[in-house]
Amino acid sequence: MTEVPRANTMSRASAPWISLPRALAFLLKSPRLLGWSLLLVLLTGALTWLGYLEAIHLVDTWTAPFFQHPPEHGGWIGWLQGKGWIVARYLFLAVSRITAFYLAFLVAYCCTSPGYVFLASATEKKYLGNRLAREERSGLRTILIDLVEGCKIGMVGLLVTVVALIVNFIPVAGQGLVFLLYAFYSALMFIDYPASNRHWSLGKKFAWIRQHKDRAIRLGLLPALLSLVPILNILLMALFFPLFTVHTTLNFLAVEAARKPVHS
Repeated sequence: MTEVPRANTMSRASAPWISLPRALAFLLKSPRLLGWSLLLVLLTGALTWLGYLEAIHLVDTWTAPFFQHPPEHGGWIGWLQGKGWIVARYLFLAVSRITAFYLAFLVAYCCTSPGYVFLASATEKKYLGNRLAREERSGLRTILIDLVEGCKIGMVGLLVTVVALIVNFIPVAGQGLVFLLYAFYSALMFIDYPASNRHWSLGKKFAWIRQHKDRAIRLGLLPALLSLVPILNILLMALFFPLFTVHTTLNFLAVEAARKPVHS
């Protein structure tokens, strides 16, 4: 199987594209990366599920008085009210469950951000031959910074969702624009991890996406497709999140290394 290119063999003129299968091979060859990835999948899944159960419990507690007893009016008006109550109840259940799942995943994503930053750091260390381009970051302050940065990306995700709902109403082009929006946001979400090891601001991360639009759209393509799968999207994203993190980190490093002079 073809090896992932090393940083000291890259051309300054252009950064090589590291495909998803090659990133997967890179991940599987490292027991440390693989073990950390499995731990993050389990942690993200557990936090999402616990958050979902707690959110549903709160929602059901707040709305119980309304949905426990159907309307008791007689005649055809009462019949219509009864049927409307049933429809409203099932719609509310569906929407509240989906919303709770999304919010729970968002909270889990923010809480596990330091773990994915560590995964990106471990990927970089292996890729560069047991060293980092920047001094290794550690300590409580670093974890708090990573949590804050994760929350920032999460807030951007909420904004993107609102914008996508509006853009979706544009005839013909709306759905295509929504997909592009999610693709670029997905790229930003995963670029955040290796960029955090360099203490980059959110603005600088946006600038990287703008400067490398072609690579960003390729990095965000599959995550965006998975995010559009109804119901299963959260589970699929949680499962593939570590792989996407490694894939994006390798391509991020390839681009950053291509900026520097080649060392013989």
